[in-house]
Amino acid sequence: MITYSAEGVKMPKIKKREISRWIKAVAATHGRKVGEIGYMFVDDEKILEVNNEYLGHDYYTDIITFDYDEDDVLNGDLIISLDTVRSNAELFKKSYEDELNRVIIHGILHLCGINDKGPGEREIMEENENKALALLKEMSDK
Repeated sequence: MITYSAEGVKMPKIKKREISRWIKAVAATHGRKVGEIGYMFVDDEKILEVNNEYLGHDYYTDIITFDYDEDDVLNGDLIISLDTVRSNAELFKKSYEDELNRVIIHGILHLCGINDKGPGEREIMEENENKALALLKEMSDK
């Protein structure tokens, strides 16, 4: 089951059923099933607090992924800062919706085992994000 909630921010206007179907389809392309996934949308202050408390990082970020996977079943909590998503959309000249979708699937790709910190990993993550976003567009066009 995939759940969506917001703390300190207005829930973004996402088509939850469509996004959930997309997440399951992306997971399946990586040989995974979706178990319990919880999205929490927050502001920059909350994500900074979580980053400090749980990861010891003193900076803002767009998403933090807590991975509770079991074998091929994806389980995790994904915390997304809508403030940072908005800033990044402006920075990268993308629509807010496109950037939000990129971040939503970024966390799922982490749960699928794709990293983005080591040499060459960022490019692999971007390639997978782009494939997933193309799949969302394809599913939406049907």
